[in-house]
Amino acid sequence: MKIGQLDHVNLRTNKLEEMVAWYSNILGLKDGPRPDFPFPGAWMYAGSTAAVHLVAAGGDESVGSESDLKLEHFAFSATGSAEFVARLQENGEKFHRNELASINIVQFNIWDPDGNHIHVDFPLDE
Repeated sequence: MKIGQLDHVNLRTNKLEEMVAWYSNILGLKDGPRPDFPFPGAWMYAGSTAAVHLVAAGGDESVGSESDLKLEHFAFSATGSAEFVARLQENGEKFHRNELASINIVQFNIWDPDGNHIHVDFPLDE
């Protein structure tokens, strides 16, 4: 057995429509096909991969095992950093830029409407 790559991240939210809009407008992901689950949600696609699964959560945000989750962030690799920065600025998004010269990347740390930390990594020399 060998792990290939991370397939997707699943996020519970009480802000489904706002989250779909944010992942579309800020990260450029597309709301796409999703199995007919008995609960509301959305699958946000990066190309042909459903990279972010959103699940509408009713009631309290932390009512089960998720109340003790320790996920600090998830990340995407990307190209086109100048376009991304312009998009962030046009939308008034808070971000932190971090250069990691030793591995030739620049990270842009951002937070979705639920406060989930995401960083988008670009080649430093693009």
